Amino acid sequence: MELLKWIQLLFEEYGYAVLFIGLLLEFIALPFPGETTMAYAGYLSYLGVLDFAWLLIIAFLGTTIGMTITYYIGLKAGLPFIKRFGRFMFLSPHKLEKTQHWFSKYGHNLIFIGYFIPGVRHFTGYFSGINALPFRKFSLYAYSGALFWVILFLGLGKIFGPQWQVAFHLAEVYSLWIVGGIAIIALTVIFYRFRKKMSAAMFTKPDKKRVKRPS
Repeated sequence: MELLKWIQLLFEEYGYAVLFIGLLLEFIALPFPGETTMAYAGYLSYLGVLDFAWLLIIAFLGTTIGMTITYYIGLKAGLPFIKRFGRFMFLSPHKLEKTQHWFSKYGHNLIFIGYFIPGVRHFTGYFSGINALPFRKFSLYAYSGALFWVILFLGLGKIFGPQWQVAFHLAEVYSLWIVGGIAIIALTVIFYRFRKKMSAAMFTKPDKKRVKRPS
């Protein structure tokens, strides 16, 4: 409850800026309750205090800018720098080792799913840079994952209103399953449409030009 009161006070004092600055700092690995803040911001949108579209834009920008900064720190400074100065950014050796293990196991896919794994999402940007992942590939996974992440947690507050805390707890526990289910549904729809399009193309006969008979 103390955490929630603190978040309430921040929004009363600074409004939308709380979301942008807080999420940006979270992805530089400073302690900030990003998911709780987004869910509460969504609830404020439900009450009509804040605009949901602006919340979505601001949360997405804060997240992606933070991720991009950490990517370039990892790319330019490398692992020795992170190990040496990581303690100032709350990057403990245990957290680094944990993220490195996950990254070696799942590769660049971890950038997307890492948003939904506590203690991992804060470091995927660093390791993407350390592993010199091409920026185009990094941005594809990082920015699409960010969009899913902010929609999910802002949406909880917006949709469930006064019951947002119950929904938030369930989302924290089952977020990976929720995202996995959405991904499966999306892939199924894409596959179905592709197959339907291919079937239509196969059974559509091209117009034959009429050949004039010699008189």
